[in-house]
Amino acid sequence: MFILFNNREKYAQFCSVQPFMPVFLQAWWRDAVSGKRWEAFLYEENGKILASFVFETVKKMGVKFIINPQLTQISGLWIDYPKNIAAQKKLALEKKIMNYFIDKLEQEKFAYFEHNFHCSFTNWLPFYWKKFSQSTRYTYQIEDISKPEICFGNFDRSKQKQIKKAERNGLIVDFQLDAKNFYRLAKNNLQRQGKKISFSENLFLSIFETCKERETCCIIAIKDKNEIIHSAAFFVADSESAYYLISTITPEFRGSGASSLMVWEAVKYFSDKVKTFDFEGSMSENIENSFRNFDARQTPYFNIWKSKSKIISYLLGK
Repeated sequence: MFILFNNREKYAQFCSVQPFMPVFLQAWWRDAVSGKRWEAFLYEENGKILASFVFETVKKMGVKFIINPQLTQISGLWIDYPKNIAAQKKLALEKKIMNYFIDKLEQEKFAYFEHNFHCSFTNWLPFYWKKFSQSTRYTYQIEDISKPEICFGNFDRSKQKQIKKAERNGLIVDFQLDAKNFYRLAKNNLQRQGKKISFSENLFLSIFETCKERETCCIIAIKDKNEIIHSAAFFVADSESAYYLISTITPEFRGSGASSLMVWEAVKYFSDKVKTFDFEGSMSENIENSFRNFDARQTPYFNIWKSKSKIISYLLGK
């Protein structure tokens, strides 16, 4: 018997018993970014939850969108695979579960659906068969940061030189920048470039406070002897990875090496806490080059979407 639940508490319990659940799929993360707007479909067999699909619906232009929340890299599907499952049985299970969730999503009568899926999700065929589309995107990961000095030795020479230059020039790491001042710094740096910050202060503070309670985040700033901040970043973590979620660089200090020093300090900080450092991905050529030079492995993940409106498809370039 297959049952649909949208009970947030039951989903939270499912998260709590998983050997690993990405931070962005955690119920408490969803509370922080979405309040009560999120829901979770649960797939159950014989009284046991085998899979979940967490999502948020929003109204735009008078129609329903199902999309990733802000500052949330991944959303959607998570499967608790039985141990030692054979390859053909795994594919059969995935097809059954995905078909179930796709049917439930269709009942939501969305105009537009788009989710980034976790990089461990590699079989999107059931979505393809139901007329969804897919684009491969990439994140970059330093796979093992447990020995930082080895990581440093594997950095491209250009990154090593930038870090050493920053240290020679007296730049130091600061873990004391508070959340409000970090947000203001990021906002002001963007404004000076004629840009607007894409997320609200309230959203950022909600994420920060929630993660701080669970000791799963930190803000790292790089400053000079005059206490001027050259760069800063906000990192979050789960049991396996640290994520380079938000960064900001003071425009006049782009050449100071501060951003490279900041990554190096983050690698050292998280080296005894998680295995992997995830740069959170970018399809920008310049950013990709920078991430790659930290000896980070290119890691694909799926962006899956479906539009039921020609107007929305045109506006979004789909």
